[in-house]
Amino acid sequence: MKRTGTPVETARPAPDEAGPARAESQPPYPKRWWALAVLCLSLLIIVMANTSLTVAAPAMTADLDLSSADLQWVIDGYTVPYAALMLLLGAIGDKYSRRGALVLGLLVFAGGSVSGALVDSSGGVIASRAVMGVGAAMIMPATLSLLAATFPRRERALAITVWTATAGLAIAVGPLVAGALLEDHAWSSSFLINVPIALLGIIGALLVVPASRAGHRERLDLVGGLLSVVWTGALIYMIIQGPHFGWGTEAVTAAIVAAVGLLCFVLWELRHPRPVLDVRRFARRAFAGSNLAVALFFLAVFGAFYYLTQHLQFVLGYSPLDTGVRMLPLAGAVFVGAALTGFLTPRLGMKVTVTAGMVGGTVALALLTRIDAGSSYADLVAPLIILGVAIGLALSPCTDAIMGAFPEDQLGIGGAVNDTSLELGGSLGIAILGSILAGTYSSGLAASATAAAAKGGPKLPADALSTAQDSVGAGLAVAQEVGKQAAAGAAPKMGAEQARAFGMEQAGAVADAVRGAFADAVAHTSLVGAVLLGVGTVVVAFLLPRRTRQAASGTGPSSGPRP
Repeated sequence: MKRTGTPVETARPAPDEAGPARAESQPPYPKRWWALAVLCLSLLIIVMANTSLTVAAPAMTADLDLSSADLQWVIDGYTVPYAALMLLLGAIGDKYSRRGALVLGLLVFAGGSVSGALVDSSGGVIASRAVMGVGAAMIMPATLSLLAATFPRRERALAITVWTATAGLAIAVGPLVAGALLEDHAWSSSFLINVPIALLGIIGALLVVPASRAGHRERLDLVGGLLSVVWTGALIYMIIQGPHFGWGTEAVTAAIVAAVGLLCFVLWELRHPRPVLDVRRFARRAFAGSNLAVALFFLAVFGAFYYLTQHLQFVLGYSPLDTGVRMLPLAGAVFVGAALTGFLTPRLGMKVTVTAGMVGGTVALALLTRIDAGSSYADLVAPLIILGVAIGLALSPCTDAIMGAFPEDQLGIGGAVNDTSLELGGSLGIAILGSILAGTYSSGLAASATAAAAKGGPKLPADALSTAQDSVGAGLAVAQEVGKQAAAGAAPKMGAEQARAFGMEQAGAVADAVRGAFADAVAHTSLVGAVLLGVGTVVVAFLLPRRTRQAASGTGPSSGPRP
């Protein structure tokens, strides 16, 4: 088949270690769809590891007496090694064994999960989550590289669509599984559930996933790989540290290290004869636009998920299990969007479907700006469905384009680039939108407390107000304490029953102020997210090229334009 584009963009057949031949003239690997099921199962648990923790966090905080800083690093201790190591470990998997990287990653992930369930301190949980992050950094790029190596070009877009839909499913299923476990078990069960799934993935990988590695035997660009670890890790650390804990010495130092590390990485890669990542690819509009779309979309999705799960639990009062159930419309809509993109992208091109998906995501966030203290779950259903369809529409064409930009011997690098964009976007979403949420909630609660006191309501002491401003969960705990103190103070004057009713009234007033402030913060944060995603949509639409003639005729190797 005649191919167009520069040589580096062309997917070239390369000899694999007992892997299926990728030449289009040869029959495809017969067990490829079973292999895809194993790869999707592996993807499922590493995405669920983060989303399920949002539901288990309250129980973990109470049991281990975690501070807000401890809880933040329990969540992000997974993210830093995960994002920092993907590029290097993807290159190692390409050279030695992609299936070996998947199996080893699942073993490490399972070990970290067991450790996380057994420890009884914040430091132990953070360390265990970091180990899980190392395992995830092996698994994530291996899933995409094995998918691309196993499926012929004519089926690859469909396989990537299924892979993307699985990622969207995991976002919603994580809280559901964690919520179901927490009904009768401790928070440690949210760690232990990973173990049987990881073992099933290992068995499946050994049985049906073909062994695969790159055909070349050149030495790895270890300097470039290590520089990628330095600048990516420092950048993620800065994104976490600065917004949440202040722009002190640690955050500023991380920013400097990230900037210097990135500069050194780019200069080294430009001069290296076989770089771990050819940075010149980012000068191509389709490649740059696809990565930007992935990052921006997950900025919006992870940010929205971060505050919507809190809103469902603390403002609307749902249990962890009920919260998970009410996120299911998002998961179902992802599959609808994935089915649509599989039909539309070959006919209209990825520019149309990706832009439509990002517009849909912007609309979903804009609808969330209507949330207030009187809103119910019904007000969230439409935004969740639209957001799910948007995920399915936009992400699989971008992933297909990113993977199509790499030759067959660099598929692990391609998967790592896609996943790093995803993780950077998600981290930025939680950091930026989470900081805006916290700031808006804090100022809104202070204003509500002042107004309530002026009208004769409960007057919160400065230390109680400061505690309540830390988070919505802390605010509701303060409300309960205010009620107890009010009842105790009124008991000598009113009698037990009247004092109890008075205490409940005072607690309810504070709780209403907390919920109202958080609901207003959700609306304001959604507005910021909608603006960011909307501006990003315009940029991505400009970057993505129009359909090529080959893609329009359906004779090309993929369903959209090649970068």
